[in-house]
Amino acid sequence: MSQPFVLSPDLQQAVASFFQRIPFNQVLGIELDELSPEQVTMHLPMKPELIGNFVHGILHGGVISSLLDVCGGAMALIGAFANHQHLPPAERMSKLSKLGTIDLRIDYLRPGRGQRFTATATPLRAGNKVAVIRMELHNDEGVLVAVGTGTYLCG
Repeated sequence: MSQPFVLSPDLQQAVASFFQRIPFNQVLGIELDELSPEQVTMHLPMKPELIGNFVHGILHGGVISSLLDVCGGAMALIGAFANHQHLPPAERMSKLSKLGTIDLRIDYLRPGRGQRFTATATPLRAGNKVAVIRMELHNDEGVLVAVGTGTYLCG
């Protein structure tokens, strides 16, 4: 029987560094809160550049989908680390370098009003080649703004 996957501090730092180095994530202002095999949490502060409807001052739908996709991708990456931990480092990195979004569905439930938006992602299925992840976005008052399901190539 295999050992349960533990996300070591070094591995947490590697995942965090990977996502923090993506220029688009920096432009949006995405910040990591939690990385674990069960859940990823990220947030993003509202800023004027992210407004989609300037009359109402709400978060742009593209920013919502991007944040949910980034959060889902991080969850898929952690699942891929778990599934490929038995491989030699070079082969594991080759598989992980192929991580990408295959499909993304976002359901916008309410306007993105607030000063801080928090995304969470949990795995529905993390296979050797494909992961399916469920994501949610809440505003700073805990209101559910959007939900998403992403399918990610991860091996």
